[in-house]
Amino acid sequence: MTDVLTSIDLLKAFPDHTQLPESDGTFVKNFQEHPQSILLTDSLSVVLQQLHPDGQYCIGQDCGIYWRETEPPEKGAEAPDWFYVPHVPPKLDGQIRRSYVLWREYITPSIVLEFASGNGDEERDRTPLAANGNGTTYTQRPGKFWVYEQIARVPYYGIYEIVSGKLEVYYLAGGFYRQLEPNASARYSIEPLGVELGLWQGNYQNQAGLWLRWWDAQGNLLPTGQELAVQETLRANIAESRADNAEQRADNAENRADNAEQRANQLAERLRQLGIDPNQLNS
Repeated sequence: MTDVLTSIDLLKAFPDHTQLPESDGTFVKNFQEHPQSILLTDSLSVVLQQLHPDGQYCIGQDCGIYWRETEPPEKGAEAPDWFYVPHVPPKLDGQIRRSYVLWREYITPSIVLEFASGNGDEERDRTPLAANGNGTTYTQRPGKFWVYEQIARVPYYGIYEIVSGKLEVYYLAGGFYRQLEPNASARYSIEPLGVELGLWQGNYQNQAGLWLRWWDAQGNLLPTGQELAVQETLRANIAESRADNAEQRADNAENRADNAEQRANQLAERLRQLGIDPNQLNS
């Protein structure tokens, strides 16, 4: 009797995030990559809480997105510097995610960002997946751009060249990426998040430079937790200072009134000494 191959058997044949490598063994290419990822995630937290009150989303930072099973497994994955996936649990079966496996979850990231240390050629690589004559083996590794566009089909893809400070954002339309034009403020609208992505000159984690930042639809820079705490402290100090000034003005007004009354009493006494009734002066 022939065994029946069930869908469960098929699923078990494909590895999940606990069975796939979580690193390809390469170095982080520059000291800005790590704080840049933290800056993007930290400043977006309030927006994510509003979009996902149930907490069903995940953020990947230099984590693998597995799109094809290969040997070795790392050849079938891309590791964006930052990406966001909506409507998925932050953990799987109570375990911290080690990677994001497309054939297990089917929900593609809404946006992927790459921080290019070089000129961005690697991030713009459109090389397709090429097979040999019988279609069983593949002769070259596809480019990142092609994987995000044709396999993962990520709606928004951003490339930030750290050295030159150049930012490009692409959006998926008709099955292909089109370069998005910046608005009048030189920022890019990221519709799934309801925010804008742009460049900000400033100091973050003891590094001065040009950073990727988020703005809301009204053009307000989204603060990090630390920036928000500083703002709240300043607001409290300003409110306290205004209260102190109001109290001082009230005290000054009271003192002026006391002084005026004292001068009036002194003048009335002098008039009495001259034999003049001060009350008759108002008659």
